[in-house]
Amino acid sequence: MTAVRPAADQRAAVVAGFLGWTLDAFDFFLVVMTLTAIAREFGKSDAAIALSLTLTLLFRPVGAFIFGLVADRYGRRLPLMIDLVFYSVIEVLTGLAPSYVTFLVLRALFGIGMGAEWGVGASLVMEKIPPRYRGVVSGLLQQGYALGYLLAAVCYLFVYPHWGWRPLFFIGGLPALLALFVRARVRESDVWRETRHDSWSGLGRAIVSNWKLFVYLTILMAMMNMVSHGTQDMYPTFLERDRHFGPTGRAALTAFSQVGALVGGVLCGLYSDRLGRRRTIGLALAGAVVTIPIWAFAPALPLLVGGAFIMQFFVQGAWGVIPAHLNELSPDAVRGFLPGFAYQCGVAIASQIPHVQALFAPHTSYATAMALSATTVFILGAVVAGIGPERRGVAFGRGAP
Repeated sequence: MTAVRPAADQRAAVVAGFLGWTLDAFDFFLVVMTLTAIAREFGKSDAAIALSLTLTLLFRPVGAFIFGLVADRYGRRLPLMIDLVFYSVIEVLTGLAPSYVTFLVLRALFGIGMGAEWGVGASLVMEKIPPRYRGVVSGLLQQGYALGYLLAAVCYLFVYPHWGWRPLFFIGGLPALLALFVRARVRESDVWRETRHDSWSGLGRAIVSNWKLFVYLTILMAMMNMVSHGTQDMYPTFLERDRHFGPTGRAALTAFSQVGALVGGVLCGLYSDRLGRRRTIGLALAGAVVTIPIWAFAPALPLLVGGAFIMQFFVQGAWGVIPAHLNELSPDAVRGFLPGFAYQCGVAIASQIPHVQALFAPHTSYATAMALSATTVFILGAVVAGIGPERRGVAFGRGAP
C-alpha cells in the first residue's frame, strides 16, 4: 500500500468507519421498513417477522466476539474488510430468500456481520483521532446509524412501490465495495501496533482482568439499545397500524425523524467534550422523556412530525457520545474487543424490545406499548450512565500517562 499522510489517513478512517456503520444500519432497517410487506408475502404476523429483528440483535454478540478478538490480535483493517464483504453477501441472499425459515436464518447470519462492524470500526477511528476531536467525531460516527435508517426510508419510498421489497436487499450488497476503499486508503492503527499482545493467552488475560468494566459497559449498552430500538424498530409499523399512514407517508416521516437524529448526534457529541460524556447522555435522555407525549400520542399531524424529529434528536444525541465514551473507558490492549462485545451483549439483552412491543400492541396500541417501554428505559439509561466512570480526553497508546 502506498504511503498515506496522517491527516489523510485520519479522514479516510473516519469515512470508512462512518460509511461502514451507515450501510450496516441501512441493511438492518430495510427489514424495519418492509416488515408488513414481508409478513404478507410469507403469510405471517407482524410479530413473526419482528422475530427476525430479534434474531439479528441476538446474533450480533457472536460477530463482536469473533471479530473483536481478531482485531486485538491481528489488527483492525483485515477483520473490517472481511466483515464488510460478509454482511453484503448475506444481504443479497436475503433478497432471494424463498421461505420464512430461510429468511430467519439469513437475518441471524446478518446479525453476526452487523455485530462485528461497530467495535472494529469504532476502535480504528477513535485510535486515530486527536482527543480534542473525539466528541464531534464520535457523534458523526454513530450517526451513520441514523443516516442508514434515513437511506433505508428513502430507498423504500422510491423502490418498494414499483418493485416490492426484494430489490431493496440487492442494493444492500453495496458495502462490499467499501472494503476496497479500506484496503487502499486506511492504514493500520498505530495504537494497536504499540500495545498489541503477541499471544492469545496474553490477550485472554487482559480481557479477564477487565471483567468488572465489561459488566458495567454491558448494562449501559443494554439500556442504550432499549432506548434506540424501543423508539425506532416498530415506529414505521406504529405509523401504519395506529395512524394509518401509507408507504409514502411512513417513509417520509421516518426519514425526517432521522434528520433530527443526525443533528442531535453530532451536536451532543460535540458538546460532550465540554459537558462530559455522562452528563450529556443524562440531559439528552431527560429531553427524550419530556418528548414522549407528542411523539406517541400527538393529536395532529404537525405535532406528530415534530415529535418524531425531537425524539430522535435526543435519542441519537445520547448515542452520539457512545463511541468516544466506550473507547475511552477501554484499555488499549482490548479496545477492539471490549467496547464492541459489551455493546453487542447489550444489544442481545435489549433484543426483545421490538418483539414485545409487537405482542403487546394488539391488546392496547403501538403508541401505548412504545410510550411505556420508552419511559422506563430512558430513566434507567440516565441512571446507569450517571453512576459509571468517565475518562474524557484520555490519551491512547504507550504515550498515555
